[in-house]
Amino acid sequence: MKDLTPPSTVRVFIALAPPDQAKEELAAALGPAYASYPAMRWNRIEDWHITLAFLGELPADTVPLLRPPLAELAAKRPSPSLALRGSGTFDDRVLWSGIDGDLTELHELAADVRSTVRSRGIAFEERPLRPHLTLARARRGDHASAAEVARGIAGFTGRRWPAERLHLVGSNAGRSSGPIHYRDIEAWPLGGTEG
Repeated sequence: MKDLTPPSTVRVFIALAPPDQAKEELAAALGPAYASYPAMRWNRIEDWHITLAFLGELPADTVPLLRPPLAELAAKRPSPSLALRGSGTFDDRVLWSGIDGDLTELHELAADVRSTVRSRGIAFEERPLRPHLTLARARRGDHASAAEVARGIAGFTGRRWPAERLHLVGSNAGRSSGPIHYRDIEAWPLGGTEG
């Protein structure tokens, strides 16, 4: 019987998400890699995101405290114009696509998001912002596949798009043996975009 008790903690991050058109462009460029590297653990396209602040496991009752200040922040911040560009790896195993465009605005937005979270008394590990989309992970012991795919899409440059919404996201990471899935807890339009 499945346990219906809600978890006492939730794994949370705050992010931007590319629009479907931008994701489809990159997915098309990745098409040959999907076929050639089926053993890699490919992230679901609908889960692709640019993390601005990773908060980790939070008590479930603290998450609602983030909603009002993040909504207010989103309404005040302009929408950065971004593009997916290039590729690389972290630790030989994690394949990513880079982000291009209004990077100064993106870094300022991330700094404001982090300041807003801290102002609510929520502690989290401060990591430097390295704007990217995580695309896949190679299996343990496979130190070549991610780099090979990265070289294959290194020249990719997608069309620019406005980041329209700030997303508060929860994940099931660490809760099951299956793939990680993400869900919006809530999302708010960034200033300068239509709601």
